[in-house]
Amino acid sequence: MSHSASRRDFVIKLAALSAAGTSGLTLSACGGGDDAPPAFQYGVASGDPLSDRVILWTHARYPDRSEAVPLVWEVSTDNAFQQIVSQGQTQASADHDFTVKVDATGLVANREYFYRFRQGRHVSPVGRTRTLPTGSVSEVKLAVFSCANYPAGFFNVYAEAARSDAQFAVHLGDYIYEYGATNADGSPAYASTNAAALDRVSQPAQELTLLSHYRLRHAQYKSDPDSKALHARMPMIAVWDDHEIANDAYKDGADNHDPQTEGSFADRKQAALQAYHEWMPIRTGSDPAVIYRSFDFGQLLSLHMLDTRLIGRDQQVGFGDLLNPATASTAQATLASPTRQLLGSTQLGWLQGQMAQSGATWQVLGQQVLMGNMAFPISVLSTLEGGDVNAAAQAVTDYLTAKATPEGARTETQQALMSQPKLGYNLDAWDGYPAARETVLMTAYQLQKPIITLAGDTHNAWHSDLKLAGYVNSALTGTQVGAEFATASVSSPGLEEYLSAIPSVQVKAIFENVVDDLKWMDPSRRGFLKMTFTPTSVIGDWVFVSTISARQYTVAETVRHVYPAQPV
Repeated sequence: MSHSASRRDFVIKLAALSAAGTSGLTLSACGGGDDAPPAFQYGVASGDPLSDRVILWTHARYPDRSEAVPLVWEVSTDNAFQQIVSQGQTQASADHDFTVKVDATGLVANREYFYRFRQGRHVSPVGRTRTLPTGSVSEVKLAVFSCANYPAGFFNVYAEAARSDAQFAVHLGDYIYEYGATNADGSPAYASTNAAALDRVSQPAQELTLLSHYRLRHAQYKSDPDSKALHARMPMIAVWDDHEIANDAYKDGADNHDPQTEGSFADRKQAALQAYHEWMPIRTGSDPAVIYRSFDFGQLLSLHMLDTRLIGRDQQVGFGDLLNPATASTAQATLASPTRQLLGSTQLGWLQGQMAQSGATWQVLGQQVLMGNMAFPISVLSTLEGGDVNAAAQAVTDYLTAKATPEGARTETQQALMSQPKLGYNLDAWDGYPAARETVLMTAYQLQKPIITLAGDTHNAWHSDLKLAGYVNSALTGTQVGAEFATASVSSPGLEEYLSAIPSVQVKAIFENVVDDLKWMDPSRRGFLKMTFTPTSVIGDWVFVSTISARQYTVAETVRHVYPAQPV
């Protein structure tokens, strides 16, 4: 069935109208007046649910005015707000870009609630949220997202997830993108070729570097009707990735940051994180740079949300340095260093402690980048990087032929192919931090607790085995300790753009046949990942939409994988 935005817009407006009609309490407009009601133009959102509380968010501002807006917030067990169980007062002010966040406490575990904000008789849209379960839990369903690029296309993926039976949303980063609308030469910036035709040109027009820039971009993304529908439907647990700040960021800088022309990276990061905490329904602690935190869904799963981007990441190693004979030795030593960090020692210690203390069946890492080992032989990787279809096909054929030939029957050339070095295709992921990955996987092995990683960042869908590399104990090489489920993007383009000279069906075949630990991947479609956890299995359903170039769409396909693998 086709789904349209017009119906979603109607539902949102109807919810607001319904809430206004059932409002039983009236406050003074405090300067707003009936002729200038506060606008709740970005809807409502909830997030960071616990068993007894949840964060509630909205934005409220009088049109063309800078006065603070006093608000009442309410949580009810019914959408008519006849049974209000928690309420309070707050205000939206210019200090926080007219956003508000409240921690609604005193709630009951594993319960669905409705919430709203009011200023006098003016009422926000009504949101639906829920608390985490406790004790024995039979099932939990998560909708997992990554990489929502506004100018790239419509957020039909959010719309479809809002229609699903998922209970909680998990966003793994790149909730916004920092690029400007155009490049220096006036050509469309990244993923913006169709932005004007779709009326989705990035605002502000320049690349984001200042607090005012990041605030405006967050507002643009929150204005999207499908984003508002998703946030109003379920609570979100989120972390940032690089594009909330700058492309390929690490703890001290970013690939897409030039201090000579864009100033201090530390200042830019501070501005980006402030806007993120203002505009996202995340529980903000004493240090806004620290966002790693855990959520316990009873005895079924512990979800550990990580920061693999900013808090402890060492700078990435580049392919050019690894392939250049003049720099290869130094680059390889850096890559293989046992002290090389992705999480940082403080976050790593915290994660190890959380996993050790957890009594849950499943230890789940909600994090940004692929942990699965995407190792390619150099002969294949170099041709893929070059984009030569014929050369890539021949390199893959030669390697797979050698791989399928019994060791004693291989020719000299085939032996050389099988003994050549391998590299991960994406050194911004855990493949660029192999010792750090082994430490996390060894923790799971030593605790004898199965580990499930959720990942985003690549814009494509992946399902991989997580296996030890044997760095700590060579006898454990190849020991499986869990599995990875990685979501496709909401709208950002994937491998179909980067490897455009190679048909997607061939890209899929190359990855699935060459990469040993990869079970399945999709190289070209947009979608979300619905994760279903039970005491005996983890089910990943990749839901793909037919298009992001029009608001009318269909569900193109749903692909399911189960861990542990079920008999066919």
